[in-house]
Amino acid sequence: MRKLVIAISMLAFAGSAYADPIKGRQALMKERGKLAGQISKVVKGETPFDAAAVLDALKALQANAEKFDVDTLFPAGSDKGDTTAAPKIWEDMAGFKAAEDKFLADTKAAVASPPADVDALKAQLNTLGGDCGTCHQTYRIKKS
Repeated sequence: MRKLVIAISMLAFAGSAYADPIKGRQALMKERGKLAGQISKVVKGETPFDAAAVLDALKALQANAEKFDVDTLFPAGSDKGDTTAAPKIWEDMAGFKAAEDKFLADTKAAVASPPADVDALKAQLNTLGGDCGTCHQTYRIKKS
């Protein structure tokens, strides 16, 4: 499981290289969604709780958040094209950065205090999911 998570992380990062900031941020967010989905399956009981596998997924999520450089991924002018990034990002860059910083801090906290059981993981996922939801509500255009 750990090797799979690391391989996915490396491929997503290598494929993004930030030559195109839109594709770079989309690759990182896609990876983030997959990692959150793995954790969610454990919380839902679809995958058995395995403390080591959960910690690996949380570490991969932290690595993903650490790669998410707002200045590189959201330069001026990258609000045009195939993107669901809302104009609010560029209007409130400080707020957007604060939202990403909160996600990173909460991810680091989850890694620092790995969950011992599904209930503890559920609490962590609620926090991380709340971070994602808050950011998406403010800084993402919903596809129709």
